[in-house]
This record gives sequence, C-alpha cells and structure tokens, in this order.
Amino acid sequence: MTGDKKEQEQSFNILPHPAKTNNPSDLNSEPGEQGGLQSASANAYNARGPHIPSTQVMEGLEQPKSREELKAEAAKLNS
Repeated sequence: MTGDKKEQEQSFNILPHPAKTNNPSDLNSEPGEQGGLQSASANAYNARGPHIPSTQVMEGLEQPKSREELKAEAAKLNS
C-alpha cells in the first residue's frame, strides 16, 4: 500500500453494563411494557395459591390406573 492510505487497525471498546444491582428487573424502566416477572399479565411475585377443583369436577374425573394396569398397557404398546 502506498503512504497516502493509512492502514487503520481495528479497535474494540468495553462498555460498562448499566446494571447497578444483580436484579434484572432494575434495567427495565417500566416492567409492565416489556413483560417478564413484573409484567401486568403474569406477575410471578403476586401469584395465587393452588387451584382446587370443585367436587362436581372431581367426580367427573376418571380414577388413576393401578401399577399393574400401567405395566400391562406399557407391555402392549412395546410389543
């Protein structure tokens, strides 16, 4: 190359991370807009307890199969 063009060496810079704490929700200005753990649609920190179905729904469910029935069904499927 001639002296007119100076070769420029590629350089990289390390930028500081904007986080001040280890809590990832601190980076979101308004967590409801981006989703995640603090979103309005699924707030993981304000979850309800387990769902217990009514007796009418529970009566409509079939009884679980015994170990012998499950082994017989597995043998039938694997043969």
